[in-house]
Amino acid sequence: MNDPLEAPHALFEGERLLARGGLRQVVREAVARAGVAADGRPLLLLDDRTGQSLDLDLRGDAAQVLERLQARFPAPDQAQPPAPKERGRPRLGVVAREVTLLPRHWEWLAAQPGGASSALRRLVEEARRREDGAGGLRQRREAQYRAMLALAGDLPGFEEACRALFAGDEAGFAGRLRQWPADVGDYLASLSVQGAG
Repeated sequence: MNDPLEAPHALFEGERLLARGGLRQVVREAVARAGVAADGRPLLLLDDRTGQSLDLDLRGDAAQVLERLQARFPAPDQAQPPAPKERGRPRLGVVAREVTLLPRHWEWLAAQPGGASSALRRLVEEARRREDGAGGLRQRREAQYRAMLALAGDLPGFEEACRALFAGDEAGFAGRLRQWPADVGDYLASLSVQGAG
């Protein structure tokens, strides 16, 4: 998905889901609803991928709002062109920092092919590859938490739902979601399904 205006979002008015889909589609619904809120609650726009709320300037018509968003979130092809390649060796962004290790660790690193720096880079890359699965789960849970805080932070059982979410207690989490308004519970449940799928 290259166009940021097609990224999945959800629009809530209080605890009621008004629209869900690409940002462009959801913003059109928000513009249509601006100032027409039945219960006087503000509109809340959430990014499905991160759970973060997005502030919208709803002045003007849909085209004006979308134009401001396009300026705020340019498509990758509209981003700055890459700088021309310089002659010589490429800059890899290597940063020198101090590392404090025990003597036995330095001895082990010195015995590795390529030296200490190379061995440390390999160890870090290996650890990053191993963490990718767990890191993705952690990011999905954090996104779910952010959305849950925005939508259900004042609802009864919020703390228990948070505990169940971060403990990986799917049954307990689903049980808490069922106690909340249907749109809120369904939306939060769908975020975990999206991330797992």
